[in-house]
Amino acid sequence: MYLLDLFHEGARKSGSGHFDLLTPEGDLPKWTLLPTTPSARERLELAALVSGGAAFVPRLGLPLGRWCRNPRGALHIEALVTPHSPRDIRYDCPPRRSLAIEVTGTGEIRPVRGRGRRDPGPRVRLSTPGLGSANQAWFFLAYGPGHALHRGTDRFDFSDPFFRVNRFRTLFDPEAPLTDPTAFLARLHDKACRLSRYPARQALARLAEALGEFLGLDTGQWLDRSWRFDGVWEGLAPWQRRALAPLLDATRHALDASPFRPQPLDIPCPILWDRPDALVQPKAFPAWVALVDRLFPEAQVVIVAGEQARLRIPAAVLARRLPVPAAREKRVRRRPRAQPGAVVLAQVDGALPNLALMKLSRHFKEQGRKVVLTRGEERVHAAESAFASAVFTGASAARLARLRQWYGDGLATGGSGVDLAVRLPPEIEALPADYALYPGLEDRALGFLTRGCPFHCPFCLVPLKEGPPRQVSDFDALLQGRRNLILLDDNLLAHPQADAFLDEMVRREIQVNFNQTLDLRLVNREKAELLRRVRTSNLRFTRRAIHFSLNSARGLEKLRDTYELFGFTRHDNVEFVCMYGYDTTLEQDVARFRFLRSLPGAYVFVQEHRPVRAEPAPAVPDFFGPAPDRLIREIVGILFTQNMKSMERYYRWLSYRYALRFGRLNGDLVETIFRYNKRSEKGVYLATLAHTLRVRDAPGLRPR
Repeated sequence: MYLLDLFHEGARKSGSGHFDLLTPEGDLPKWTLLPTTPSARERLELAALVSGGAAFVPRLGLPLGRWCRNPRGALHIEALVTPHSPRDIRYDCPPRRSLAIEVTGTGEIRPVRGRGRRDPGPRVRLSTPGLGSANQAWFFLAYGPGHALHRGTDRFDFSDPFFRVNRFRTLFDPEAPLTDPTAFLARLHDKACRLSRYPARQALARLAEALGEFLGLDTGQWLDRSWRFDGVWEGLAPWQRRALAPLLDATRHALDASPFRPQPLDIPCPILWDRPDALVQPKAFPAWVALVDRLFPEAQVVIVAGEQARLRIPAAVLARRLPVPAAREKRVRRRPRAQPGAVVLAQVDGALPNLALMKLSRHFKEQGRKVVLTRGEERVHAAESAFASAVFTGASAARLARLRQWYGDGLATGGSGVDLAVRLPPEIEALPADYALYPGLEDRALGFLTRGCPFHCPFCLVPLKEGPPRQVSDFDALLQGRRNLILLDDNLLAHPQADAFLDEMVRREIQVNFNQTLDLRLVNREKAELLRRVRTSNLRFTRRAIHFSLNSARGLEKLRDTYELFGFTRHDNVEFVCMYGYDTTLEQDVARFRFLRSLPGAYVFVQEHRPVRAEPAPAVPDFFGPAPDRLIREIVGILFTQNMKSMERYYRWLSYRYALRFGRLNGDLVETIFRYNKRSEKGVYLATLAHTLRVRDAPGLRPR
């Protein structure tokens, strides 16, 4: 974001007024210079307070009432900012946002909403930076004239949900420590040179070049893999350390907010700085300004500086302008309007195309009628009738209720999420699917060759809905001239003609995605040989893959013998779908994952049990058992070569259950969840779970 205007009312030193940072021509200067007056410094503080927001400012630990002119009144602060997409907002419009807070004389702070704010002008929306905001959203930095440093005490793990306060704390507290320079440079070097992280390497390269040019540092070896930063900081002159410390801190925070961007230091943000000229001698101040320009070319810098320092800044630097995002018309999504007599086919849920709707589409098109496909609870004007299909319950039931309010009696519903007994009429069920309804399928076919399953697993609806295995189609009807087939069969290998089906797949060179997995228990040597010859594929048909299920920890060694019939190697892609949260204990879950990790080429995709019917999962008397911490340490050490994001879902589910059961967090789980992905959300996760469960020791998180 950029800061465009600051409005304040009731401030102790600067009273009421506004601070317009745009030029008369409407441009945004890269550098804005303010004199060393009490009101100018207060304006920096007011800008930081409103940009920090009511969620973070109280964490400064300061008596906030000191900024109020009237102890019995209130201080009102508003900032007009321009957000950047997708950093601050997910869309391009409106191009202006208003941030507003109110601080009372007693030190209370609250966001200002609705009519409590002044009129900021047309097409300006009110935003409130909150605890759960993305780490990069509403990013700004602020520094005071003095600072301390972390020395071995800095934390880089985001475990504090309010870590963003450190971006502006030193403006208010000269004793607040900045980033540990040696630890930060060592971490940055490790990411850049050992782990080959492109953003880190770009940041380190820019630092090395700029510090070598403007501070005279010998940085020629900083990008060497063997380089170590031990003793580098202590070898700098005092003036170099003063000038460099806040810049390294700013680099650290910019990287935190842009860990995956190729140029993380090109972050558009305000940097509010009180007396940066105190860091260096007046004659060296222009070089320091050029250094900031080089490191953060897209930053908006607002400084309070002495007259001598201000006069030394070259005119060419002061003439620089920053691009302000232009206004764009927001695209209004209009509800589609159906032609007279058209039929709406609503796919309420599910990622795959809905086969029942594809058959209905064929039926109505053969009658010469138009069909309109919608998703979720999207609604259509002027539809003659509507048919909605839901696979799941829960949120899908709420969507169906809202669709019924719209279509009334003209809506017919069906699917597993509605009623297991409701089926398409036989004449429609027998029709081939209309692939034109889902152009995204491209050259892929979809459907059932067989339906049903002979087993009666208590968590599964297939035996109740479909009965025993039976053939319902053939390859010609399914493929309609295509060669890639997404097969939805419940348990293909349980059909008596399974070998013949597999043999036909081989002879016709059909690429098959066994979407609902295969039952490894039904594989013998002949079936294994046939399956190795079938061109099994993933859902997108971009690589070879085969899918099995493993919902129990029973008979694992027998399954190992069956698995060995395939002769898989580590170069194969063998996905096992594992259900959790039904009737397995933690020890059994560990046994399953340990077993799969021992199989060459195997990896796991985990799915939480979600009952389609209202029947609860069976109660597991002691899910965690006598040694939960030992089991958790083992389970987080079982690493698969791919699809570990799927395991994160299990870790989060397990972490919640652990906290609920024992009233504390498990450090091994939390550290594993945030080891690679969404690290900046760790503190918010801890705070949310601690608040929800009243976890006793969330702040002092330790592995147990």
